[in-house]
Amino acid sequence: MEKNASIFTPVLIVSCLIIMVSFAVRASFGVFQIPIAAEFGWLRSEFSLAIAIQNLAWGIGQPFFGAMAEKIGDRRAIVIGSIVYAIGLVLSANSVTPLEHQTYAWLVGFGIAGTGFGVILAVVGRASSAENRSMSLAIVTAAGSAGQVFGAPVAEWMLGFLTWQSTFLVFAGTVLAMTLTLPLMRAPAKATITELDESLGEILIKAFKDPSFTLIFVGFFSCGYQLAFLTAHFPAFVTELCGPILVGSALHSIGITTTSALGAVAISLIGLANIGGTLLAGWAGKRYSKKYLLAGVYTARTVVSALFILLPITPLSVIVFSIAMGSLWLATVPLTSGLVAHIYGLRYMGTLYGIVFFSHQLGSFVGVWLGGRLYDVYGGYTAVWWIGVAVGAFSAVVHLPIREKRLEGLVTA
Repeated sequence: MEKNASIFTPVLIVSCLIIMVSFAVRASFGVFQIPIAAEFGWLRSEFSLAIAIQNLAWGIGQPFFGAMAEKIGDRRAIVIGSIVYAIGLVLSANSVTPLEHQTYAWLVGFGIAGTGFGVILAVVGRASSAENRSMSLAIVTAAGSAGQVFGAPVAEWMLGFLTWQSTFLVFAGTVLAMTLTLPLMRAPAKATITELDESLGEILIKAFKDPSFTLIFVGFFSCGYQLAFLTAHFPAFVTELCGPILVGSALHSIGITTTSALGAVAISLIGLANIGGTLLAGWAGKRYSKKYLLAGVYTARTVVSALFILLPITPLSVIVFSIAMGSLWLATVPLTSGLVAHIYGLRYMGTLYGIVFFSHQLGSFVGVWLGGRLYDVYGGYTAVWWIGVAVGAFSAVVHLPIREKRLEGLVTA
């Protein structure tokens, strides 16, 4: 099937909308950390574990939804994911114990998997020409960041006049409503006859035997650790550290009058800055070595995180950190998914990227859970923050030996 020469196809537009809504809801969960814990008197680690389980379920579900999309069709897989997502949110809204939240978090996580990167990026990758693929993947990734821009502030705003339970129900309805756009997603053919000659099992065996696939898998761990930890804990981190110095600051004078609002704004700024950073990564991925770009992104994250925790933490430093970290936030996604597509081909990109993404979500689970656990033990986030700095430096190093060329014996067109 001939690819459309234009980047902004209906497939890309609908994909952006779906990922935007899915990520807006997902990015807001950190805002609920303090209200839910305060209402029930839970330890910080108990609600953190629910968010951690979401991320783990997302990672486990991603390759399965990728394979499901390749088997029964992209749109059907997305509908199933949306329904599971909504059910998880509704059940979570009616739960009153940590165990209930943690149980229903599995459904929320699987729902995110069905409406997230694994399925959507594979659709966009197939729909794009080779020339436009890196930028198309970057655009849909940036759309996820756009969701993050308004997800946390909208949740904070809604909590001003709704209970957190009602807010969850509104989010569930929004997730279901986004499926109404799916008829416009006319997904392209999945493969040529030549590509179908290789089964999924053969592709997986070749990928698992390739050291580069292992390096990509291991390197993505720190991305998940850093992003999920910040999404889940940064609003609370900001709320507790910046309260005494926010009053009278320049931010107070422009309407950011509470530390909870500052935390929501920080998450929003990360998403806003990431739109530009991700698009830049897509542009660069078309022109330069993806593995070196990835190493550079992880190195920059390591430096930015280390400087933030070493210097005095103020409302202004929170804003500067959010913008700097945001510009690096999801820049890894179009580069990593593009690397998988380049080396292993498009036919089973959803499944292969889903497997790599499991490492990302395993890191997410560790980052969110460890953040809550170490907070309860030490009364702060410093230890878990420095672990994030260390794993970021590790990822920068492991990307360097990757052999960035098409694996022999695979159809990659």
